[in-house]
Amino acid sequence: MALINIKGMSCEHCVKAVTKALEGVEGITDVRVDLEKGQAEFREESPVDMKKVAEVISKAGYEVS
Repeated sequence: MALINIKGMSCEHCVKAVTKALEGVEGITDVRVDLEKGQAEFREESPVDMKKVAEVISKAGYEVS
């Protein structure tokens, strides 16, 4: 499982937006976003470029920290 820290989430809408963004990345499955910790955890079924992960998080309106 990969774990990333995300800045800017403040509500369940944010959790859903980040979850949807990550689920759209090829190779990512089992996305779990923790609002209180400001973290997202996911499984890589195939190698995932972390720059791509940061990009989709940014497009969703949040920041990987």
